[in-house]
Amino acid sequence: MSLPFETDHGIGHRAALGLIVLQSDETIEVEFREFTGLDGVSLLQSRIQSGSEVTTETLARMEAEIPASVGLLPQAASFDVIGYACTSGATIIGEEKVTAAIQRAKPGVAATNPLTAVKAAFRALGVTRIGFVTPYIAGVSAAMRRNLEASNFHIATFGSFEQSDEHTVARIASSSVLQAILHIGGAHDCEAVFASCTNLRTVDVIEEAEAKLGKPVISSNQALAWHMLRLAGISDKPSGFGTLYKI
Repeated sequence: MSLPFETDHGIGHRAALGLIVLQSDETIEVEFREFTGLDGVSLLQSRIQSGSEVTTETLARMEAEIPASVGLLPQAASFDVIGYACTSGATIIGEEKVTAAIQRAKPGVAATNPLTAVKAAFRALGVTRIGFVTPYIAGVSAAMRRNLEASNFHIATFGSFEQSDEHTVARIASSSVLQAILHIGGAHDCEAVFASCTNLRTVDVIEEAEAKLGKPVISSNQALAWHMLRLAGISDKPSGFGTLYKI
């Protein structure tokens, strides 16, 4: 029996977002469902091969893998934005090279990554003096710090959990992340706090940290989701996700 049917514009009738997730990331997909869970917005994900150890070498190797990962997203879907979900990877590979790799597979699509998104967030908030929290080993944190400073952001205070193992990073308790943000953000010359890494659990602590510090708190996942939505023309301002989502 052949059944009749009608078609519509699908789940993403307002915007379709594509997300390239690290093989070793256990956090971003859960948090992104909260950050982008808006009516009419679809989120489709692909994985990219990545090392379990976060080093400059394992991060650099991902550049060659990005087009294939983008190619595993549904071919018939029309994406408004595709995000590469690795802050440290975008730092080591280079933001422009990440965009070029995405667009080799999807020419003309808008592209972003957490590092580009965080810089856009800083500018939207009008802040330049940043408290910086990372889970990374020293070499990766230093590379990101140099990148941010080259973009005219000053690192007012800094701290790291100093971990290279992604499995461990995904298990750093949210309470520990909160305490780190409060400690680093307590410096009087710090205008906002950036908690870097898509594998770091932050969605449940942003509002509490902002309330206690009296200043914006930005995470990689929050900034990337916000930037992708804004690039897609979605201006909704859902509550519960910090000062950034009010812009």
